[in-house]
Amino acid sequence: MCDPKTYEEDLKKYSRRDIGALAAAGMGAAMMLPRTADAVEVSDEDVNIETPDGVCDAYYVTPASGAHAAVLIWPDIFGLRPAFRQMGKRLAESGYSVLVVNPFYRKQKAPTAAKGASTSISDVRSLARTLSPETHTTDAKAFVAWLDQQSQVDTNKKVGTTGYCMGGPIVFRTAAAVPDRVGAAATFHGGGLVSDSPDSPHLLIPQMKAQFLIAVAENDDQRDPEAKNVLKDSFAQADLKAEIEVYPAGHGWCPPDTRVHNPEQAEKAWSRMLALFKETLA
Repeated sequence: MCDPKTYEEDLKKYSRRDIGALAAAGMGAAMMLPRTADAVEVSDEDVNIETPDGVCDAYYVTPASGAHAAVLIWPDIFGLRPAFRQMGKRLAESGYSVLVVNPFYRKQKAPTAAKGASTSISDVRSLARTLSPETHTTDAKAFVAWLDQQSQVDTNKKVGTTGYCMGGPIVFRTAAAVPDRVGAAATFHGGGLVSDSPDSPHLLIPQMKAQFLIAVAENDDQRDPEAKNVLKDSFAQADLKAEIEVYPAGHGWCPPDTRVHNPEQAEKAWSRMLALFKETLA
């Protein structure tokens, strides 16, 4: 997961130097994401969203016409940056109204990582520590409420939410905070989904109504092999459908600018997300 020691250890095993070089040059997202099949024309803008704690800067991208199901994206510890803008745009090209937020708006406007995903974990850990289960919940409610006010969002359709790395727990808390709106949720190499803490995200599953996709990094699974079983049991007990799979890729493999990006496995995870959305947000 995203602590300095394990992160550096994982880089030795999973790092792809060519990708790291592109990311450091700021070119990773634009050069590596495949073109969306049958992509629709989109429009995008930077937006500011009022929350109980201030004003969040975010990226909003939607199909150029019509109203569509909304998707809220929670970035990884490196925050809102070109790679996540590109990912949001790609999802919008598949027919969704997409909001990608800066989770660290209380402290700093995006970009919050000087070198994108090539930034040292130590340089951004302090930002991650400013967040809590309480901020996750208040932000989730504010962002979903904002989406529901937009003309490009069809409020007759459920909302989807996705999260990467530290965004995984936030996805769980989003699904629990607004269960009547969130119909689909996906986490990719999400950290800390199961713990012994009384506020462990998995304990919120009985409060949810969403269908889940949980894509687990193989090195995260190696460090905590029982977590996936706890999740499977918890979703089964709540009678919620969940696709939980360990991918043969390292923590952080999905965003195209990371040094451990695995294009083949990232595309598989993306395709499973689109299948989930097609089934639940139509």
